[in-house]
Amino acid sequence: MAHPDHDRDYLAPVIDEDGAPFWEYTALGELRVQCCSSCGRLRFPPRPCCPHCQSFDSHWQPMSGRGRIWSYVLPHPPLLSPYAEQAPYNAVIVELADAPHIRLVGNVVADADAGLDSVDPGRLRIGAPVRVAFTRLADGTTVPRWMLERS
Repeated sequence: MAHPDHDRDYLAPVIDEDGAPFWEYTALGELRVQCCSSCGRLRFPPRPCCPHCQSFDSHWQPMSGRGRIWSYVLPHPPLLSPYAEQAPYNAVIVELADAPHIRLVGNVVADADAGLDSVDPGRLRIGAPVRVAFTRLADGTTVPRWMLERS
């Protein structure tokens, strides 16, 4: 049974100076990845210096919001009570279509406001196409989650 997430006490991300723009964009409903302004390489997680050319110049490149499930787990048992209430649920790693070397962690849900248990775990497959959906947590942070695409 699906539960609205807006009143859930889920773990919120720890936002640091380098990653703050990522979260500012998710609050606007945009998925962006840090890009080196010198060599053009995308990088995640965000950091001050490009690991390829050592430049400190960067900008935030918009992504399509599409990807594929690279891996997933069904936590057994969930250790935190807000999560246990919605078991079984999934935790996924999504490989971005625009940048296959970049992978983001999240959950597959039926829609942005659906609970973590809103997708039957039997529907998940490695390689399944997904698209981003943005969910606002109780602390005000907006996190990317994923919805299955019809393939």
